[in-house]
Amino acid sequence: MTNHKLETATFAGGCFWCMVKPFDTLPGIKKVVSGYAGGHVENPNYEQVKSGATGHMESIQITFNPAVFPYEKLLELYWTQVDPTDDEGQFFDRGSNYRTAIFYHSEQQKKLAEQSRSAIAESGRFRKPIVTRILPEAPFYPAEEEHQMFYKKHPDRYAEERTESGRDAFIEANWGEQGK
Repeated sequence: MTNHKLETATFAGGCFWCMVKPFDTLPGIKKVVSGYAGGHVENPNYEQVKSGATGHMESIQITFNPAVFPYEKLLELYWTQVDPTDDEGQFFDRGSNYRTAIFYHSEQQKKLAEQSRSAIAESGRFRKPIVTRILPEAPFYPAEEEHQMFYKKHPDRYAEERTESGRDAFIEANWGEQGK
């Protein structure tokens, strides 16, 4: 068996609790970490980020084997988990810390992210413009332990968050089975 180099992908998609599970159990995904990216404060904590004062977005960082699960497939899944037309947050989570963004870690990732964003925009799936940012990788700060793998630690609260936020209804309305 050939040893493939692992890569990193970083996505902001609103509440990081809701972004981990769709990626976590897929083949080739080695690790998914909840955290903060894109801000101007070193080592921020949850309360600082939630206040909106640090410039960070709640994000996930994925370590993956591209030979098993290519970056293009991560992008496809990412788009099915977010509302790429909302620049004020995601679902009932409002504020700049809940915006969407793809942080690229290489020129190839940048190219693929831009192509995928263009494809979503041209698909006609959404009536409003796609506002998801594509940004160079930024320092990523893992969130506190209580926020890691939240869906496993607090399955009832996780399910409640997805339902009450409107995320699941949006995914179902816009993607159907493809978003699951």
